[in-house]
Amino acid sequence: MTVRRLPGLLALPVLAALLAGCGIRSTEVPTDFGPAPSRVRCSLADPGRATQSGTGVPVQVFLLCGSSLVAVDRAVPVPDGAAGAERRVLVAQGLLDQLAQSPSAAEKEAGYTTDVRGGVTVSGPGPDDPDDALRLSAAPGSLTSYALAQVVCTLSDSAATEGDGSVVLGGPGAQPPRRYACTSGVRNRPGSSEPPSSEVTGG
Repeated sequence: MTVRRLPGLLALPVLAALLAGCGIRSTEVPTDFGPAPSRVRCSLADPGRATQSGTGVPVQVFLLCGSSLVAVDRAVPVPDGAAGAERRVLVAQGLLDQLAQSPSAAEKEAGYTTDVRGGVTVSGPGPDDPDDALRLSAAPGSLTSYALAQVVCTLSDSAATEGDGSVVLGGPGAQPPRRYACTSGVRNRPGSSEPPSSEVTGG
């Protein structure tokens, strides 16, 4: 019986050595993974910098960041004395120009992009359009879903519109304009949730 138990007894020191070895090796696992990222994505170090760097009417435009739309501060030039429909068109054009500009270095570092391309102009309502309509040189339907979301959400809550979360947009042709709404779904998922639109009556 004693001889039969000998192999088991001899195995105990080996097992103890293995356990001790595991304990020593566990202390050698590196735990320093470096400093945490210094900048939070979609968060600017100085949000007011864009407004401070320009002169004009303070506005906000919606840029793309991650999978959402995020508002950033801008300023658009509006001549003294501009009022009514003229002022609305000037503000709308300034907003489109701001959307088409490449984001600043700080904005790019924070992850901001834009899908709006330059060259799009805006004019006031046509003869049969509502008074608050804006006509784009490119049909709204020709814009990418991201660009349309940026344009709608930027214009819908600005001095270019009534500020009710919607904007009446049309293209260069005779097709009637439509009222587009900036919803939470559009802001959160601009690539897959296009701005809902509805028919409008003439002014």
